[in-house]
Amino acid sequence: MKLIKSLTLAFAIVFAFSTLTVAQTKAAKKAGKKEIKKKPVKEAKKEAKSFKKQGYHVSPGALPMGKQIETAWIRQYETTEDGYPLYIVASGNSVANTQTAAKLQATEVAKLELAGSISTQVAALIETSIANQQFNAEEAASVTKTVAAAKNIIAQELGRTLPLFEIYRTLDNKNVEVFVRMAYNSEKAMAVAQKAISKKLEEETDIAHDKLEKLMKWDN
Repeated sequence: MKLIKSLTLAFAIVFAFSTLTVAQTKAAKKAGKKEIKKKPVKEAKKEAKSFKKQGYHVSPGALPMGKQIETAWIRQYETTEDGYPLYIVASGNSVANTQTAAKLQATEVAKLELAGSISTQVAALIETSIANQQFNAEEAASVTKTVAAAKNIIAQELGRTLPLFEIYRTLDNKNVEVFVRMAYNSEKAMAVAQKAISKKLEEETDIAHDKLEKLMKWDN
């Protein structure tokens, strides 16, 4: 009977501790989310003020500029459970005769910037991977060259991005300048880059397939 009572008490303590831990974790996450929302406000207000001073506006019916920019900054502050950035963020601007044409061009500029950020991260990972694998100098040089030229390929493979905000202004010559900011999920971005660069390496190098497989293995 004493043993049963002792076990019951032990289970009760463990359950209470687990409940407290879960509650504390939830409270910490909630506090973290509040902090994430607080941090971007100052930056967003400052940036919105600057854009308005330059004569930028939002499209009719769109959310106010300040709100759009604040949301964009929140995205930039969001992290994964491991503390890494959840999104890769990029901006682009362009001038054209119409708002539609300028937006399309600005979007492509932002995509290239995204691809550049992704390829830079991939290059660092591959550099480490090369050091850990048995690659000769010629193979290493081929890989480095291919990765360096992969930005356009990655940009083409990105597909749909997450628009953060779009603003525009009419210039004195009646042309329209559009500024856009967009985001892309970091994990998905690395997977896209991994696939695109693997294909490019197989097409443009003579490195054995099994060596390329080992080279391109990293945690997304």
